[in-house]
Amino acid sequence: MSEPRSTGGDLLVDVLRLLDVAAAFGVVSVHNLPLVEALHRDLRWVATRGEAAAVNAADGYGRSRDGLGCAVTSTGTGAGNAAGSLIEALAAGAPLLHVTGQIDSAHLGLGRGFIHETRDQIGLLTACSSWAATIGDDPVADFDRARSRLRAPLTGPVSLEWPIDRQYEAATGVLASGGDLASSPEPDDEGIEHALALLAEAERPVVWAGGGAIRCGPELDAFLDRLGAGLITSNAGRGALPESDPRVVGNFASAAHGAELLSAADLLVSIGTHFRSNETRSYRLALPSNHVQIDLDPAALGRSYPCEVGIAGEAGQVLRRLLDAPDWGRAERSEWQSEIGRARATCRGQLEADIGPYALICHSMTDVLGLDGLRVRDITIPNSAWGNRLLQITDPRTNIYPRGGGIGQALAMGVGASVGRPEVPTMVLIGDGGLQVQLGELSTLAEEQLPVTLVVFDDGGYGVLRNVQDQYLGHRFGVDLFTPDFAQIAAAFDLGYARVEAADQFHGAFSAAVDRGRPALIHVDCQRLGPMPKPFSPPVDLPEDTS
Repeated sequence: MSEPRSTGGDLLVDVLRLLDVAAAFGVVSVHNLPLVEALHRDLRWVATRGEAAAVNAADGYGRSRDGLGCAVTSTGTGAGNAAGSLIEALAAGAPLLHVTGQIDSAHLGLGRGFIHETRDQIGLLTACSSWAATIGDDPVADFDRARSRLRAPLTGPVSLEWPIDRQYEAATGVLASGGDLASSPEPDDEGIEHALALLAEAERPVVWAGGGAIRCGPELDAFLDRLGAGLITSNAGRGALPESDPRVVGNFASAAHGAELLSAADLLVSIGTHFRSNETRSYRLALPSNHVQIDLDPAALGRSYPCEVGIAGEAGQVLRRLLDAPDWGRAERSEWQSEIGRARATCRGQLEADIGPYALICHSMTDVLGLDGLRVRDITIPNSAWGNRLLQITDPRTNIYPRGGGIGQALAMGVGASVGRPEVPTMVLIGDGGLQVQLGELSTLAEEQLPVTLVVFDDGGYGVLRNVQDQYLGHRFGVDLFTPDFAQIAAAFDLGYARVEAADQFHGAFSAAVDRGRPALIHVDCQRLGPMPKPFSPPVDLPEDTS
């Protein structure tokens, strides 16, 4: 763009428009005033109450739109506050532009104790981002480099620190067009040929789809059909195909019947999954020795599990190459198809039995939210036990949760997701402990009047860690927390409120809250609801002697 710009804030607006970003999230400061002024004037500025929440909200905004988000923070402590949320975006590979202030360039690196100064801020940002830089004398060129990184095949958060004196300067120059930016590499022919040979020989194939497969639904659909395979997903790969599809076993690889299906398979094709520890029993889950691994990142090939064939490339491109090849395809495999169907049904049936009354709540959520409602979920027992598996996902844009495992980030993610897609309802599934991490963001939710229903599962503390301590240590510490009055909290923030003490009360309360289309809090009293028949405890590796 070549229009005159008064300050760097005008340049940031130009950049976000090129990136199809219509909103930014953050906290205003003396070290980002020109940026916030322009964003407030020309786009949508959402004022979060903390910098960590700003990054989480920008992350949620991007995920809900299958795009990217933007967070603006302040210098020093403000940038430090954002670090944990940047780590979440990095773990998820979520493209996100983080612009933070910096002190005047004349004082940089002198250690004078200038207000908001911190030692080696760029080092902090580099550690928490996929790429970071300091904006210098040519901010247009710096933003072009940032945009190239954001649109590269392998991405994550990109951070730019901007000295405040340079923010006030008019930025001249023309931003690069999208066509000048990076593209995906072509998959290698040798890997394709080797993979085709294994596909032709397979009789009991399984495909495992991760986050790298969520944008190639048509190709994945055709590939499964031609191969005659069942589909296991990681948590990040949910919605690559709708979970209503009978071929989709789902996020059940580590469940007993999912593991049995993998054990019976003679070929695994993994697509864009990094086999995270919590989804593979800390890498003790057995996988077929015939393994074709497809991943954008060459370093991921064979890193967690051996692969006979590793193909570096974008999932859709690789699948199209395989589908274009003749002379392979399934014979009639009715017996294997039946095995896939049994695994799907048995995994879900066993989980429903394990969670007892929560199964009715889960199905009510699916029913009320429909296909398009956003399912934003925090790290809490209801999500880890069943939200990550049984709560149906048909569109990957609706599957929003902290992939790095950090508690308390879902509220701000839900705010950002709803700003990104206000035409659909947003549910935030969170625990009482997680909610208190970002309690102030209820002000943001109320201020923006978003159609977000917060479902708070209250078990009086950190339930996941409580169960871990009960199972492995035999005593508790640091897990039983003071529980606030959620009715008073809802009233203080002008939120709709309902209390649920039995599973059959949930559908009506949740449906009414969603239908009102304004912020609401549903308090699920887990003590009154009763325990799950099988207490949830994640796999934890502890020394044998913990006495």
